[in-house]
Amino acid sequence: MNGMNPREILEAAHTILVIDWPSRDVPESLARAGFEVVVQGGPGPEDYSVYEIMNGEIVVRRSGRLPERADLIYAYRPLSELPSIVAMAQKIGAKTIWLQSGFSPVGAKDPAGCWLRDEDSRNAQKLLEAAGINFVSQPFIAEVARQLRATA
Repeated sequence: MNGMNPREILEAAHTILVIDWPSRDVPESLARAGFEVVVQGGPGPEDYSVYEIMNGEIVVRRSGRLPERADLIYAYRPLSELPSIVAMAQKIGAKTIWLQSGFSPVGAKDPAGCWLRDEDSRNAQKLLEAAGINFVSQPFIAEVARQLRATA
């Protein structure tokens, strides 16, 4: 992970591409923490929206396109999609992929769950290292964003 902890990685980011999420808490917490947040909300090439703060409220505006550049990709997608997410990261210059499983350590679905089987975590780490991309799978990104906002 390049010697940086998840908080440092998030602090260093400016633009974040969110590919799916377990709840609106993810893009909204990131926007409230001051990040430029672009959300891929569907499979189509124009299924992109920007989450921003206006007058203290979250405003979602359709952008209709992939950002030209992002520092970090947050993905709430199955591990089988990781190779295509890595390709997208390389296309837009993202240095980190923050993958959330959505499962608790007992394997139950959990919107804040970040548990990965050791083997899955190792395989994801190898794939991302080979691509020169940092890999983060925990803690829950919305919680880290809230901590950053609280200390800002």
